Amino acid sequence: MAGICRKAISMRTISIKSKSNVTPADASGLLSIRNLNAWYDREKRILSELSLELQEHEAVGLIGLNGAGKTTFIKTLSGLHEKFQAKSIRWRNSPVTFRDAGFKKSRYTVFAEDDSFQYFTFREYLAYVMAAYQEKKGYEAEAARLVEGFRFAAYTDTLIRDLSTGNKKKVFLITAFILRPALLLLDEPLNGLDFQSTEFLYQLILGYREHGVLSELWV
Repeated sequence: MAGICRKAISMRTISIKSKSNVTPADASGLLSIRNLNAWYDREKRILSELSLELQEHEAVGLIGLNGAGKTTFIKTLSGLHEKFQAKSIRWRNSPVTFRDAGFKKSRYTVFAEDDSFQYFTFREYLAYVMAAYQEKKGYEAEAARLVEGFRFAAYTDTLIRDLSTGNKKKVFLITAFILRPALLLLDEPLNGLDFQSTEFLYQLILGYREHGVLSELWV
């Protein structure tokens, strides 16, 4: 397999510390956020007046140094961080909150670290997620392709708590690419992955714009 480096993946980059990542052409994107502020201590904002627009069928890289607020942003966008305010949040040109049921079913997040569902196996977790997203059956062939691509076949019936860091990440990556949500969020997706799985992930990223927006967080 020819090597694919991250620089070979064409994507728009957004600085997490830039107050505006919106251009005049961004009239009605997939996701529009205006003047987002987030904090843990109200006196010290982690995100300050952040505005951005994500368009249909693009890959976006969110960049920033450690501590810049990338993980806080992705937790906020995923509905897991409550200490925030925004002037407006629009999904496909309709106002939403990050916890609206319709928006939740349009996104999936692969976190840098995820200790949830420790007593599920991959097969059990996948079945749970597909039911929660109300996806129909018939994904088995795609699941098999992704399991093979990530070299995960030996671990599909192992409890998630007993998996290595890299294999835990594969559980959530495989699930994400089976779901193919309109908005896929990847927080440091390469952490813990072996070389072959990293190459396979790059291939998936290259082809994802056919299905929706893919947003990644990089240091």
